[in-house]
Amino acid sequence: MKWGDDMGLQQTLKAIGDPTRREILLLLKTGEKTAGEIGERFEATGATISHHLSVLKNAGLIMDEKKGKYIYYELNMTVFEEILSWITAFTGGDKNE
Repeated sequence: MKWGDDMGLQQTLKAIGDPTRREILLLLKTGEKTAGEIGERFEATGATISHHLSVLKNAGLIMDEKKGKYIYYELNMTVFEEILSWITAFTGGDKNE
């Protein structure tokens, strides 16, 4: 995702705008998880969790990796660093400025 690209920014902001997806991101903060492990934390169908994971992945916020018969999801910290940098640009960086 390119932050200079309005579509990438829009997609990311839409992804984090949903409370369930934010909860998934907080859950992944503790480390990689399978879709099943993520789904255990929510009262939602597997299809719904899969949809949320797909939105997060398409926004570049998470990555997946197949290990054996399971797919593990984890945070894509590079995108979070880009988000933080973008938001920090509004503050002028240094608090003394």
